[in-house]
Amino acid sequence: MPNAFNNDFSDRVSSQQSTGSNRRRRNRKGRSFKLPSLPSLPKLSLRLPKLTLPGKMPSMGKLPRIPSPGWFPLIGAGIGFAAIMLFVSTGGQDVDANVSLPQEEWVSPKLLPEAGELIKSTTTTLKSGDNAIAALVRLGFDHSTSHFLISKANAAYKLKNIRAGQSFKRVDSSSSTDIYYNISGEKRLHLQKENSTAAQWQATLDERNVYSRTRFASGAIKDSLFASAEAAGMDQRTTMNLVDIFAWDIDFARDLRNGDSFQVVYEERYDDEGNMLESSILAAEFTNQGNQFKAVRYEQANGKIDYFTPEGKSMRKAYLKAPVKFSRISSTFKTKRKHPVLGYTRAHRGVDYASPSGTPIHAIGDGFVTFVGWKNGYGRFIQIRHNNRNHSSAYAHMRSYARGIKKGMKVRQGKIIGYVGMSGLATGPHLHFEFRSRGRAVNPLTVKHPPAQPVAKTERQRFQTQTGPLLASLQENPVQLAWD
Repeated sequence: MPNAFNNDFSDRVSSQQSTGSNRRRRNRKGRSFKLPSLPSLPKLSLRLPKLTLPGKMPSMGKLPRIPSPGWFPLIGAGIGFAAIMLFVSTGGQDVDANVSLPQEEWVSPKLLPEAGELIKSTTTTLKSGDNAIAALVRLGFDHSTSHFLISKANAAYKLKNIRAGQSFKRVDSSSSTDIYYNISGEKRLHLQKENSTAAQWQATLDERNVYSRTRFASGAIKDSLFASAEAAGMDQRTTMNLVDIFAWDIDFARDLRNGDSFQVVYEERYDDEGNMLESSILAAEFTNQGNQFKAVRYEQANGKIDYFTPEGKSMRKAYLKAPVKFSRISSTFKTKRKHPVLGYTRAHRGVDYASPSGTPIHAIGDGFVTFVGWKNGYGRFIQIRHNNRNHSSAYAHMRSYARGIKKGMKVRQGKIIGYVGMSGLATGPHLHFEFRSRGRAVNPLTVKHPPAQPVAKTERQRFQTQTGPLLASLQENPVQLAWD
């Protein structure tokens, strides 16, 4: 049997260690451990009862030597002393730790009403190609019952309209069996059968709780609007809304500069499971190259919601400043330009926006499509005649057209009509865009467009009352973390 370790820890050190280590170990022999002197502490008025031991402790003989404990016991003693002082200073009372702090993270409430004690809960998520019968079978119902449930649900909601990614949930309780299907963020299908012999399945359409909160974000542009907005806490959906609001005044492909800044007050809406439904900008300010633009959301008396300046002028103009968002202008309007494919000089009566293939192209204004198809060197081409009948716009070199676009159809401002490509005579993916007035091509970058209708005079007082607090909140930097 191998030799057992002796009590002295120093005996465990190999004899082959360096001389310096042995010398230090010899020097430690015979040293007595002394606590350093501690500063005088206030006397504690604690009287502890004297302990009386039952008898004299038996002699245990000479104990083996223990290695130097170092500073750890001192630290432990200090912590213990601090705990005693805390107890004395509080008088032995409980410390109130129930401090209310702002809670920004989503806290999910009780999602579904349950009539009785929960026995079992099962959820299945729909996949591509799934149908309601397959989902109900996975929840434990046979095919016959699944068909019956679908027919029963038809009175409230037709389950043939289900979508991949949505979920069915079955809840078995002591009093009933419930099936839930979330139709949208606001509506839920509820099938219920009480646990009695005569009970029948009942189908209802229930309202879901929607939660909202108001937030504030601000930042300065450094290389990218999206990166700066994300650093300020904004999601991409809200950033795109910001771009859409100021799209009539700022060409985000050409006008944006480092140092430009923004301030946004916006509202986020969530369903009762914590999924964001939408975000709406309430008020915004954008400073571009020293020019300040402000916009505020206003619901008019007829129920239409739009954005206006603080003076009540519409943020909308007759036409957007650019048909493609976040693109680089690769060629401007010129009376003489050497064609990159043909090689000779001719007029370039439009603006080229270099963008990745597949980038959406938007109609710059309301109007009717007068041409869709292939047009010589323009490739895939669309022409729109706008509502005032004096103006038209043209879009060329498309990769493809948007679904449903055809000659004679009406389009609204901002509608996607096609996607960037390089059809026809083009050396790379880009959009060739032209703007024509009375049939004559003009420079789209210099045309000044009149604004849309302002707030009606009869609504001016209502407008000021509704939008005044929103505009003031841009300066107050509000941060509302509580849920409404």
